[in-house]
Amino acid sequence: MADIACTENAGAATGGVRTLLRLEGLTLFAGMTLLYVVWDGSWLVYAILFLAPDLSFAAYLAGPKPGAILYNAAHSYMAPVSLMVAGFALSSPLTLSIAMIWMAHIGIDRALLSGIWLHPSRPDREGDGQDDLTLRRATSRRP
Repeated sequence: MADIACTENAGAATGGVRTLLRLEGLTLFAGMTLLYVVWDGSWLVYAILFLAPDLSFAAYLAGPKPGAILYNAAHSYMAPVSLMVAGFALSSPLTLSIAMIWMAHIGIDRALLSGIWLHPSRPDREGDGQDDLTLRRATSRRP
C-alpha cells in the first residue's frame, strides 16, 4: 500500500494567486474604509466593531469543528453583503455602517493572509486508522 504524503501547505494559495488574494483583501479593506470615511461614519463605532467578527473565535471553546464553522461564517462575504443590501433597501445608515466595517475587517484579514480556516481530515500519523481533525489557514505564511 502506498503512503500518502501530507504537506502543511496542501490546498494553500501560492505564487501569483496568493498575491492576487492579498491585493483583493487590501482593496476591499481600503475601499470599505474610504466609503466609511465618505459616509462620515463614527470612528468610535468603527473601532468598536472592526474586531467584532473575531469574537466568533470563542466558538472554538465548543470544539474545533463548530469553531471553524462559526469563524468561517463570520469571515465570509455572504452575511455582510446581505447586510449591505438590506441597509440600502431599508435606507438604514447604521446597517450600512456595520456592513462596511465588517467587510473592511474581512479585507484586512485576507490581506494579512488570514481569514477562512480549513478543517479537512488527513490520515492519522500514528497509524491507528483514526482521522485527525486539523486546522490550518487557507493561505499559509510560508511560501
